[in-house]
Amino acid sequence: MAKVVRTDRELEMQGVDAALRAAGHELVLLPDGASEDEFVRALRDAELLLMCYTPVTARAIGSAPRLKGIVKYGVGIDAIDIEAAKARGIAVVNIPEYAEETVAEGAFALMMALAKKLKPIQRAIDDKGWVWPQAQWLGLDLAGKTLGLVGVGKIGSSMARMAQGFRMRVVGFSPNSLFPPGVEKRNHLQELLAECDFVSIHCVLNAETRGLIGERELAAMRPSAFLVNTARGAIVDEAALLRALQERRLAGAALDVYSREPLAKTGHPLSALYAMDNVILSPHLTFYTHEAMARLEAETLERCMEVLQGRPVTIKSYDPRLRAQRKGVRFLD
Repeated sequence: MAKVVRTDRELEMQGVDAALRAAGHELVLLPDGASEDEFVRALRDAELLLMCYTPVTARAIGSAPRLKGIVKYGVGIDAIDIEAAKARGIAVVNIPEYAEETVAEGAFALMMALAKKLKPIQRAIDDKGWVWPQAQWLGLDLAGKTLGLVGVGKIGSSMARMAQGFRMRVVGFSPNSLFPPGVEKRNHLQELLAECDFVSIHCVLNAETRGLIGERELAAMRPSAFLVNTARGAIVDEAALLRALQERRLAGAALDVYSREPLAKTGHPLSALYAMDNVILSPHLTFYTHEAMARLEAETLERCMEVLQGRPVTIKSYDPRLRAQRKGVRFLD
């Protein structure tokens, strides 16, 4: 039986853990924030690694001579040194489809909460017991507003469909996507940003998208516009976003993801956001529903069994970094 290491044990995967143990495998659970030295020691004789957020470096991969596969129980693969894994013939796979609709629902909920000023109204009613119709509580209708999508893949397309149901106009920037009906394509990001009331980010994080929304892009947005990010924190220059919010060059933002997680009330570069009524902070949980987690656990276990049984690992993602693998994988089109 094999040794399996799962990082980020705070994200509960009870079904996966129980199934691996029932099959006789040794399962080692590492907490979020475990040092690289601890990680390297745990991996030394492991055959399978399950990870979510923990960086998987070339050093960690090089320390594991028996490692056969890395399963990301989630979507983003930017924390994995895929080139180091490829050089060793270690299959890398993610679970790309389990929460596409779920995350789109989460992003839409955050956008609606911004429009309706739910955070400051909730704070006020918690403090005072009641508030009366006054200018400070005036919200916005979504109908007739323009939503800009940065990334129009499956999650972005779901977001577009929801917005169209609310009679919003939808425009999109996504160089490598086919656009769904009713979404107007923009060839230049700044062109899109300048015309939108809400901007929602749904692209993957890679070398091209890191820092995609920077000082210049934020300056192109209207002072009345809102930014929603449920993709990856590093797609946005967060220091520039913080300045734009502090200087009231943006109407507000809703964030579920951050370059440095966990977010913290003190000692974090974005700690000042907690005090802002026009900023909604979510702890990277837009994926977290009963239905999505059931799908995630079921498919994660399927990929684990492929690795442990020596079968080709099924790649469903179209990410070119995963599609470039040539050993121990099969592609599902």
